Amino acid sequence: MSAKTNPDLTPRRQAVLGLVIRSYVERGTPVGSKTFVQSYGLDISPATIRNEMAALEEMGFLTHPHTSAGRIPTELGYRYFVEHLLGETELPLPEQHMIRHQFHQARLELDQWVQLAVAVLAHTTRKAALATPPRTHESRFKHLELISLRDTVVLMVLVLMGGTVKQQMLTLEDVYEQEALSRLSNLINDRFAGKRRAQIESEVRALPELSRPIGRFVAQIMDAVDRQGEDALYRDGLLHILEEPEFSQGCQARDIVQVIEGPSLSNIITTAAPLQIGGLQVLIGGEGRWQEFADLALVLSRYGVEGGASGLLGVVGPLRMTYDRTIGAVRYVSSLMSDLVGDWYNTGDREEGEQEENDG
Repeated sequence: MSAKTNPDLTPRRQAVLGLVIRSYVERGTPVGSKTFVQSYGLDISPATIRNEMAALEEMGFLTHPHTSAGRIPTELGYRYFVEHLLGETELPLPEQHMIRHQFHQARLELDQWVQLAVAVLAHTTRKAALATPPRTHESRFKHLELISLRDTVVLMVLVLMGGTVKQQMLTLEDVYEQEALSRLSNLINDRFAGKRRAQIESEVRALPELSRPIGRFVAQIMDAVDRQGEDALYRDGLLHILEEPEFSQGCQARDIVQVIEGPSLSNIITTAAPLQIGGLQVLIGGEGRWQEFADLALVLSRYGVEGGASGLLGVVGPLRMTYDRTIGAVRYVSSLMSDLVGDWYNTGDREEGEQEENDG
C-alpha cells in the first residue's frame, strides 16, 4: 500500500496523523502536542501541532477522551492511515525465512496446515488469528485407505483433493485381512480417482458387493463436506487479544470472547472476505455493519487456487493494531498457503490425468 496524497489533508497533516497513530499504537495513551514534539524531535512548536491536531479532529480523523487533553485516532483516521500512509508492509526477510521453514519442516495434511497457519499468525502478530480450511465448490475424491483394527472393525481414511482428510470407523459384516482391505482400497481408488460425489453415487452399483457399502460411505462423507463449505473455523491467540489494555475489564473481555469464539464471526468473515486469491481486506470497527466489531479490526486474506479450492485466514485485534506488521504477516502466510494448495491440486490433476489415460 503506497502513500497517496489527499486534497483534504496537507502533507503536514498527513504526517501529523501518521505519527499520532503510530505513537498511540505503540504506547496506548492519548497523544498531546507537547509530548508529540518532544518524542519526534520536530522543529515545530507545540502550538502549531496543537492547531493541526484540532483541524484533524474537526475533520473526524482524531478525537480525544473526556479525561485527557491528548488525541486518539477515530475509525476514519485508522482507515485513512491504512489506505494512504502505511508504506512498507512486508515482514522482514529473517521472519519470512523462519515462517517458511516452519511450514516446510512439518509434513502435514492441508487441514493441519491451516492449524499451523493460525498458530504462526497468532505468534507473529500477538493477536487472535483465524482461518477456514480450503474448500472447493464440489469436493473430488483423491485417495482411500482401509486399515484393519480388530475383528470386523476397520478405519476408513478418505482424502479429498484440496487436502481435506476424513476418518470413519466402520464395522463390516465379516473379518477381512489387511491384504484384502488393501486390494479393496486400490479398486475404489482406481474407480473413483478425481470424481465428484454425484459421479460416485451413480457408480456404486457397479462395484463388487463388498465395495458398495464403502462407496456409499464415501459419497455420504463427500456430501457432508460439500454442505459444510467454509463453516469450519480454526482460531488461536485469544489470550493475546485479552492482554490488550482495551479489553482488560471483565465485561470487555467477555464481549470480546463472545465475538471471537461465537458463531457471528464466521458470518462476518465470509461476508467481508475478498473474492480474489491473494486479495486483502481490512475491516475497521465493523464499518457500520457489525456492531459487535465496533472495537475491533480484522485483516483478512483469501488463499488457494483460482477456480479451485480456497479458504480464508486473518488476524483480529483492537483498533490500535500494528497494521503494517499484521498486513505483512497475513499476506505472507496467505501466499504460503496458496502455494501448498496449488501443490495439492497439481498432484491431484496429474493423478486424474493419468487415470483418464489408463481408462482410455
